[in-house]
Amino acid sequence: MVTTLNQTVKELNPSTIEGFKKELRGKIIIASDSQYDETRKIFNAMIDKRPGMFVMCAEVADVIASVNFVRENNLCVAIRGGGHNGGGLGLCDDGLVIDLSGIKFVRVDTSDNTVRVGGGNLWGEVDHATHAFGLAVPAGIISSTGVGGLTLGGGVGYLSRKYGLTIDNLVEADMVLADGSFVTVNKDQHKDLFWAIRGGGSNFGVVTSFKFQGHKLKTVIGGPTLWPIERTEEIIEFLDDFIHKASEDMNGFIATMVIPGAPFPEYLHNKKFCGAVWCYTGDPKKFDEIFQCIRDKNPIFEHVGEMPYPAIQTMFDSLYPPGYQWYWRGDFFKELNPDLLEQHFKFSSKIPTAFCTMHLYPITGAASRVGQEETAWAYRDAKYSGVIVGVDPVAGNKKKISNWCKDYWEAIHQYSAGGAYTNFMMDEGQDRVKASYKHNYQRLVEIKTKFDPNNLFRVNQNIVPLIPSESLILKEG
Repeated sequence: MVTTLNQTVKELNPSTIEGFKKELRGKIIIASDSQYDETRKIFNAMIDKRPGMFVMCAEVADVIASVNFVRENNLCVAIRGGGHNGGGLGLCDDGLVIDLSGIKFVRVDTSDNTVRVGGGNLWGEVDHATHAFGLAVPAGIISSTGVGGLTLGGGVGYLSRKYGLTIDNLVEADMVLADGSFVTVNKDQHKDLFWAIRGGGSNFGVVTSFKFQGHKLKTVIGGPTLWPIERTEEIIEFLDDFIHKASEDMNGFIATMVIPGAPFPEYLHNKKFCGAVWCYTGDPKKFDEIFQCIRDKNPIFEHVGEMPYPAIQTMFDSLYPPGYQWYWRGDFFKELNPDLLEQHFKFSSKIPTAFCTMHLYPITGAASRVGQEETAWAYRDAKYSGVIVGVDPVAGNKKKISNWCKDYWEAIHQYSAGGAYTNFMMDEGQDRVKASYKHNYQRLVEIKTKFDPNNLFRVNQNIVPLIPSESLILKEG
């Protein structure tokens, strides 16, 4: 039977909580504790949830104890790694949060260039450790993002065209399942779970460590080029053609934006632009020749040069610190037709505040060579993962940035492939979840039903398990 109603932490007998504390090495934080309000902060300040209890896990044993405690006491549970999820799905009201931030380590194995990472690590910590060995693991574009959330959703970023998505570089994971058991999943062990977590989110358990394939990469050539917003349709059409014809060493996400201030020069401040942020991994001697056609389009600003890979990963960290208001919507796109480009110009010309933006991340190249059913990530045939981001430091601008984002999304969704990269979704309902997994959704439901039949792990982009009668029909059919 799928559980839908929960007891709250407040309803627990105090002796039950005291007994639970004795099972843990990590500490428990509840609403009466002085550090509670600070603990419940996440990256997106628009989210204001009040969990009944945080378990600050110090080791895997704490995760196992927490999962068992949640199940036995019928509590709602959320899993928090880096706390970057836009919809605030690392928190839950009145329930228990399994906080993994204390489970951090990065171990590089130079014999095969693999990297073992704790479930609570941030990508900046991984980049710092791997860079010393001349290695990089494909991730996103902000170093404060949690490893767990980004990976389980897929992982789109600067290296996607060259080395694939983050999940394409996932070799193995350790997990705590809904029944409290601990398993290691890879291509040989629990192959169905290994398939499901590569894009299926946190639906199947708590991942306490990840093992990635690293790639030899020390430096890249990268940075932004900008054009006036009035050239949006022309420039996006040009960049679309250039990026997908270029070598897979060349990647760049397309963007429209306002330049809010430093580190950009003053003459750009508070003006709207379209452009791209580049990341080139090939022979530096060939870059200028390849990039000349970009310069021939006369960008109003170019700041592109060679840098350590961790530098490009941290380039925008200072512009987007924790504590801003965030609202975002995403979609996949198979083409950028003229009608779509017209809408991009229309809404980008009306960006409401200085931190709002639109990005189009290419997912061709290595990311597109993985089969549509090889992982749970279903949109290998799309050219872009797009996201519209309403973001601002001022709480009073919440409605303004949210409405702009929603209106923009509603105008362009008709041109999309139907679903979205789940890491670019708010809490948008079950139909959107199904659309975002499309042909892989039913297989995900079967795996969910097998490993989490009561939907213990449902504070996520939820894969809903079959109720027992449906499961029987499926088996007999």
